Amino acid sequence: MSYPTPPPNQQPGVPQPGQMSDKSKIVAGLLGIFLGGFGVHQFYLGNTKKGVIQLVVTLVTCGIGAIWGFIEGILYLIGSDGWTTDADGRTLQG
Repeated sequence: MSYPTPPPNQQPGVPQPGQMSDKSKIVAGLLGIFLGGFGVHQFYLGNTKKGVIQLVVTLVTCGIGAIWGFIEGILYLIGSDGWTTDADGRTLQG
């Protein structure tokens, strides 16, 4: 059995920008709106470092930092420019 060879500019197993992600922008948006203060939407998208930072900011500001995640959730839902990809640069599903 022969396996398909990737194009010359693509390494096997490495996702390329422009590919579709298995993540949903609707799920990311809703997680951002309801649990954004805990960075759950960032963990979902694979942005672990940013998720931890959001969690720490929310704890240090006694919950006020949760506004950051709420706003990001809205941006993911409306598909604002720059808020349409996961941590690997793949386009989120509708």
